[in-house]
Amino acid sequence: MTGLPVMALGISTWPLVDGIERLHGPVTVVRRCLDLTELLAAARAGLGRAALVAEGAEELTASLLEQVRLGGAVLLVLEGHDHRRLAGLGAVVVPERAGPADAARLVEEAVAAAAAAPSAVGYADVVAHAPERQADGSELAAVEGADGPVSGPESAPPGAEPPRPPRSGRIVAVWGPTGAPGRTTVAVNLAAELALLGEDAALADADTYGPSVAAALGMLDEAAGLAQACRLADQGRLDGPALRRTAADVAIAGRTVRVLTGLTRQDRWPELRSGAVATVLERCAQEFGTTVVDCGFALEADEELTVDSMAPRRHAAALTVLERADVVVAVGAADAIGVPRLVKGLSDVAAAAPGARLVVTVNKLRRSAAGRAPELGIREAWARFGSGPAVEHFVPWDPETFDEALLAGAVLAETAAGSPVRAALRRLAAGVLAEPADAGGEPVVRGTRLGGRIGAWLRR
Repeated sequence: MTGLPVMALGISTWPLVDGIERLHGPVTVVRRCLDLTELLAAARAGLGRAALVAEGAEELTASLLEQVRLGGAVLLVLEGHDHRRLAGLGAVVVPERAGPADAARLVEEAVAAAAAAPSAVGYADVVAHAPERQADGSELAAVEGADGPVSGPESAPPGAEPPRPPRSGRIVAVWGPTGAPGRTTVAVNLAAELALLGEDAALADADTYGPSVAAALGMLDEAAGLAQACRLADQGRLDGPALRRTAADVAIAGRTVRVLTGLTRQDRWPELRSGAVATVLERCAQEFGTTVVDCGFALEADEELTVDSMAPRRHAAALTVLERADVVVAVGAADAIGVPRLVKGLSDVAAAAPGARLVVTVNKLRRSAAGRAPELGIREAWARFGSGPAVEHFVPWDPETFDEALLAGAVLAETAAGSPVRAALRRLAAGVLAEPADAGGEPVVRGTRLGGRIGAWLRR
């Protein structure tokens, strides 16, 4: 391997850089950066194949590392400069006692390893695969220093929690086309029914256009739980306890659902970057049994044609959720507009979620919009025009029941446990779990959250 250009950042790298230059070997230092901005600009311009960082490492996040990798460079960090956190994000650690020859050898091996196992960069970006690359980097980090063998990144301290196996739980994405088909209503009640069926359920709001899970549950809309989790993921600090602290524990019909609330303002959508969302979903799958995600309707990828290919995309969150989903509940309204929109959108959903099981659900079923036999009429129309999977579930339209639940900030299991619409949603939950369900209702449990108090006051 010849001609490997390296960029350096931080005064602690200067002695090592001077030694590498005196070797006159295949590794060449092409830029000594004075700050992180200069390093990122050099990386995006493709000036180097590797970046050696010391001071300034604490400012690096997963999103910034993605920019370095998109420029074709691997990251190496000097031991002692926030190296533990960056190692978790995929950086290769240069031991403190490593000499110039050792560092040059690490650069060559890291670049070779990255070239041998390239990862596709898109909405599911390189951050999701950082642990695998770090495992390879750890094997390469044992080098011969001036005083003998030098070990690479430290192993986990004694007594530390062993790493969990990846994807032990399932991710259920609730998607629907534009036009208010009832995505949030289905997502909230689906998470509640899964909890009542015995699942360790979580609920996340990843809608970047109309986040409303917090309002539907009568929660204070003061903190964006998913954005906070994404921020921790971007910093490489999202472990299991941090995720559980970020999620709000909401009591629903005697069970607990952990909720990651959505954005408090729509203009905060850049906080839900693809890599961070993917990391949060992976952690949710490790910590919870089933995580229901309410995602946005837009699936277009035309934003990739913009000049700045590294800029955040507003649709990235929805596309990442669908890509990581094990089950996708596709929701459409039962009318002459909603059904065609659902039919046309299923091909985009199938392309965005190739490995997911698709559960087609028609919501707001009513005679006034679909004829005297609405279910039969929609099945016949679907068989005639639909090219995807058949409709599996129908949810009847009962506006008064839904309004009562929304006013109370509660779910149907709390305000209308014996209603037909609640029975339909319970069957949907059982279908997601692929288990039979008993549609019989439990005793009504009134909501105790903020919406319940407001609803009680308004009904006086």
